[in-house]
Amino acid sequence: MRPLFAPILAAMLVTSVAAQQQQTPGNQPPPAQSQPPKKPVKQPPPQPKPEEPAAKPTEPMPPQPEPKQGDDKKEEHFDMTEVAPVVSHHQMRMDGKTLKYTATAGKLPIKRADGKIEAEMFFEAYTLDGQEAGKRPLTFAFNGGPGSATIWLHMGALGPRHVALSADGFLPAAPYHVEDNPHTLLDKSDLVMVDAIGTGFSRAENLETAKKFWGVKGDIQAFSEFIRMYMSRYERWSSPLFLFGESYGTTRAAGIAGHLAEQGINFNGITLLSMVLNFQSLEDTKTNDEPYIYLIPSYTMIAGYHHKLSSDLQQDVNKARQEAEQWASGEYAQALAKGDAMSAAERDKVVTDMARYTGLTKEVIDQANLRIDVPKFTHYLLIDQKLRVGRLDGRYTGPDPDGLLDTRFYDPTEANIIAPYNTVFNNYVRTELGYKTDMPYYVFAQQQGFEEKWDWGSAGEGFPDTASALRRAVVKDPFLKVLVMEGYYDLACPYYAANYTVDHLNLSEKYRAQISYATYDSGHMVYLPTASLKKMKSDEAGFIEKSLTSQ
Repeated sequence: MRPLFAPILAAMLVTSVAAQQQQTPGNQPPPAQSQPPKKPVKQPPPQPKPEEPAAKPTEPMPPQPEPKQGDDKKEEHFDMTEVAPVVSHHQMRMDGKTLKYTATAGKLPIKRADGKIEAEMFFEAYTLDGQEAGKRPLTFAFNGGPGSATIWLHMGALGPRHVALSADGFLPAAPYHVEDNPHTLLDKSDLVMVDAIGTGFSRAENLETAKKFWGVKGDIQAFSEFIRMYMSRYERWSSPLFLFGESYGTTRAAGIAGHLAEQGINFNGITLLSMVLNFQSLEDTKTNDEPYIYLIPSYTMIAGYHHKLSSDLQQDVNKARQEAEQWASGEYAQALAKGDAMSAAERDKVVTDMARYTGLTKEVIDQANLRIDVPKFTHYLLIDQKLRVGRLDGRYTGPDPDGLLDTRFYDPTEANIIAPYNTVFNNYVRTELGYKTDMPYYVFAQQQGFEEKWDWGSAGEGFPDTASALRRAVVKDPFLKVLVMEGYYDLACPYYAANYTVDHLNLSEKYRAQISYATYDSGHMVYLPTASLKKMKSDEAGFIEKSLTSQ
């Protein structure tokens, strides 16, 4: 099963994990900033009260091949000794007011039932000063992959400081810099950004142990245990709780909600950005045509953005999108269901209509047997200009690095975002947050063969699915609210596939009312353009308020 970020993961450098050489955080003050001084202060975290042992993930990964001669990854062991988080104090101006807040950067341990630490999960927490913790909303946020750090939500959308991009979200000239985020969520909720094990600074004690957490079930259990421990150590059990997941992070969020509901921990609200819960709607096979259907409306929007639709559709692209939805779920779905039984006349009409809604030529559609996947669409839409369009965000374009016909797959979105985010974060975490370490920050899981190591769980029975876990959480708590955020130019997690999943949760009208939507004229990372980031903040702030006032 291909992960959501397969094209990015496939391009990652395979490097040996550097030995962990972390200095004591806080032993050197960060350099002076243009804003008020932000001096980290070393202080131990509150000690947890006696409690039951931590839950232990019980789904080990399949055995992996022995490493090749000279490959010592299997022998690597990371120091699991707990180190106190580093705490610093900051302030920013927002809507004419001064926000004073505390930042905490560090790791929490993930323990076995006997108390032995098996992994440490890195986090950055932001809490607004002068607030009553018991009444202050607390949001746990994470990205997906699987195998992606939470650098994107942290430095692009939710955090008080973010990467400075151009207004449309495109790549600026280097050197890149950080700036105050006028659309941070911090004025409405305290924030905890968490990196999955094997990403960021999060590590398991060794490669064998990491396999326990590299899977649908083990990942959910690790994040659930992190949340429980954070709530205990920082005394937030009485706070209103929220989850915010992006991409595979939505798969994880739904699983966490269902898992923790079984342990008596309920959330006030869950935000699912660029959602995928049921992978049958995303992963095509020779006998599964569903993903082709749900991609059509996104193809229409991207073709319209690049002026590839016919003149009548180009006049109102949103109207064209609605037409494409109806055609895809109706005539197109019926045609795919007929397969080879279609008559020549029926097939010709489908080819003609599909060309109309996708901007592709009839020849390409015919040669693809009416089934246009993402690599084909991104390659052929602007082939007359020798450009490829983005997968994560169809607004982006760029030439294929190895040539038009020689590049197997390429996402121009990647080239626009990785360098600014990686550069800015590595400077920010060490200077402004004062977290000093020699350990590399992995934007994506760098271990060799990580993609193949991921245990997809229920994929053995069909397709991975956490929609049922979300349903359990919703029906068990009639006060739980869910917000689905969707980008129209997203080909990694198409919005129409997310709508289909929600419409098939088997919920009565009473429970369906707990779920709402927000849509954006942007891609997978809807917050890249400034206008969409501003709307996203407004939508999320309204969602939090609604979740709290309807109790």
